[in-house]
Amino acid sequence: MDIIRDLILDEERALYALENTEVMNCTFDGPADGESALKESRNNVLRNCHFRLRYPLWHVVGGRMENCDMNETCRAALWYTSDMVIENSILGGIKALRECDRMTLTGCEINSPEFGWLCRDIALKDSSLTAEYAFFGTKGLTIEGLQMKGKYSFQYVENVTIENSVLDTKDAFWHSKDVTVKNSTVKGEYLGWYSEGLTLIGCHIVGTQPLCYCKNLTLVDCTTEGCDLSFENSSVEATVKGHIHSVKSPASGHIRADSIGEIVYEKAPTDGQGCVIEVN
Repeated sequence: MDIIRDLILDEERALYALENTEVMNCTFDGPADGESALKESRNNVLRNCHFRLRYPLWHVVGGRMENCDMNETCRAALWYTSDMVIENSILGGIKALRECDRMTLTGCEINSPEFGWLCRDIALKDSSLTAEYAFFGTKGLTIEGLQMKGKYSFQYVENVTIENSVLDTKDAFWHSKDVTVKNSTVKGEYLGWYSEGLTLIGCHIVGTQPLCYCKNLTLVDCTTEGCDLSFENSSVEATVKGHIHSVKSPASGHIRADSIGEIVYEKAPTDGQGCVIEVN
């Protein structure tokens, strides 16, 4: 590979369409305030670089980014990009990842509102994420070892697997399809409303009014904390270890828990329908 190193680059499209090059110890910043530094580039390796300008990695194919950092002025950093590996990097700035395909991120620190929208086949491992509105509309998402702080997360996602993670986020998984969360803590409000095929295995669920208006909802050996008015109008198969604060008008299925504080029905179930609720 060719090597570019130890430069400060601030021109518009400074390394446009660069291919098969190692870019080391470079800083993308300066008075020219140029955008799109590496647009349309292919199969490059970026190491120990600092990104301060907008839109640096649009329409990029292949390559790696290692030990790099993007600050809050590096807006919309990776759009329409595919088949890239990002390791041990800091991703800041709004909308850092959008409309990307087959991206792998490991050991990253991400602080980016509206992160990961409308992507396909994303893998995120051993990372932290702070984002108000993460992964909207993304399809094909694999997450392991994530520490997450958010608000309106995973809305309209499809085909998602999450393991060994802590998700501190309200309104998560609304309108999602075919999501499985394993051995994780999910903390927030109004979890999973209007989801279809949401499965929670060995999870600790914290927060008010979770899992309402769901279709084909499954809980396996989960625990709950402060979960009141849960499962309203949901079709559900659930085994809960410990206590549920209250259950409200589940539509169908089977709920089993060690104890339930209150079971609320605003209207009586239709004859021959309704949900079977058992307390051990």
